[in-house]
Amino acid sequence: MKILLHCVYYPPEVGGLESHVAELARGLVEAGHEVRVVTSRSLPLAPAEEVVDGVRIRRTWFPSRSAPGWVLHALGSIPVTMRWARWADVVHAQAFASILPCHLAARRYRRPLVTTLHTSHFLVRARSRRWRPILAGLVRRSDHTLAASVEIARVGEGLAAGIQVEPLTNGVDTDRFRPVPPTIPPEPGTRRIVVPRRLFPKNGVEYLIRALPLAARDEPGLQALLVGDGPERTRLEALAAELGVAERIRFLGGRPHGEMPGLLCSGEVAVFPSLMEATSVAALECMACGVPVVASRVGGLPEIVDREVGRLAEPGDAQSLATALVDLLRDPELPDLGRRARARVVDHWSNARLVKRHEEIYRSVGAGTRKSPEPDVTGTN
Repeated sequence: MKILLHCVYYPPEVGGLESHVAELARGLVEAGHEVRVVTSRSLPLAPAEEVVDGVRIRRTWFPSRSAPGWVLHALGSIPVTMRWARWADVVHAQAFASILPCHLAARRYRRPLVTTLHTSHFLVRARSRRWRPILAGLVRRSDHTLAASVEIARVGEGLAAGIQVEPLTNGVDTDRFRPVPPTIPPEPGTRRIVVPRRLFPKNGVEYLIRALPLAARDEPGLQALLVGDGPERTRLEALAAELGVAERIRFLGGRPHGEMPGLLCSGEVAVFPSLMEATSVAALECMACGVPVVASRVGGLPEIVDREVGRLAEPGDAQSLATALVDLLRDPELPDLGRRARARVVDHWSNARLVKRHEEIYRSVGAGTRKSPEPDVTGTN
C-alpha cells in the first residue's frame, strides 16, 4: 500500500505523538509499504524534504507554536497534501490540525481517510460548545477513527450519535527501547529520576519541581534529569531557583530520539506528572527500557501503570506526586518492577502489534484496491 500520514510535529522533534507517528511509519515501511509524511518545518535546521528509515518526509511552513500557527501550517500544507494524496492509497490524519488538509485531499481524490484523535487539543475542544459540532462533522467524514486511549475514544463517541471510535494505544519499538548502559552514569549517594517531558503546561512539569523539595526530605540525594524543551523552560528554571532545588535539576533540552534509550536508563525511576495525557509513548518507552514509572492518574496513564510497574499520583498535586515518588524509590523490589514493566510492554504494546492493526484498518476501508495509480498531471511528486 501507499500510505500518506500527516502530523504537525515529527522527529527530530521530541514528543509522544512524534514518536508514535515515526515508529508507525518505520514499521509500515519494514512491512513492505510505501510511506510519506507531511509535517511542519518546526525546527528551522530540519531539511524541507528528506528520506529517513525509508519514509519520505516533506516539511512545510510553520510560523509559530500557537493555535494561529497550527492553523496557518494546516492551510499551508494543503497543496503538498493534495499532490501526495493523488499518489496514496489511504490518507491518515495524525494531529488535530491535520484533519482539515487530509479531509480536503481525501475528498478531492476519493481516497479513504483514517483519523487518529490524540490528547490535548482534541480533549480541550471537545468540551467547547462551539467546537463540538465542528469536531463531530470532521470525525464523521473519516472512514475509520482511532483514539490514543479509551478516554479519548469515549469523548469522541460522545460528540454526536452514531460516531464510532476505536481505542488503539500507541506502540514502542522494543528492540530499540531496551535496557542499555546509562548515558549519564549514577553518582554515589544520589537517587536520580528522569522526566522525558516537553515543557508545556499540559505536561505538568511544574508539579514535579514543586514535589522535589517535599520528596527530598525523605530522599536527600534526589536529582532530576529533565529531557525536553518548550515555552515553559524559563519559568520552570525560575521556579526551581525559587524553591531551592535548582541544584537538583538538570535541564537537558530536547534530544534526538536515538539518544533516548541511554538517557531514560540514566534514571532509576521515570516521572510523568501530566495534567492531560493519552497512552503515553514516552512512558511506554521508559517501561520498555526497564525503568519503573510514577504517573498522574489521568487519561490513558492508568491503563498502563499500576503498582506492579510503578505508582500513580493525583494530577496537579505536588504532595501526592512526592509521596508516590518516595514510595517507589524505597520499594525493595524496584528492579523487579522494571523487569515487569518491560515484559508488559513487550507483551501488549509492541510496535509490531500497532503496525498489524493499522494494516488491517487500511485494508478494511479500501486502501490498496485501486487498479493503477493516477497520473501526476502537475509533474511534481
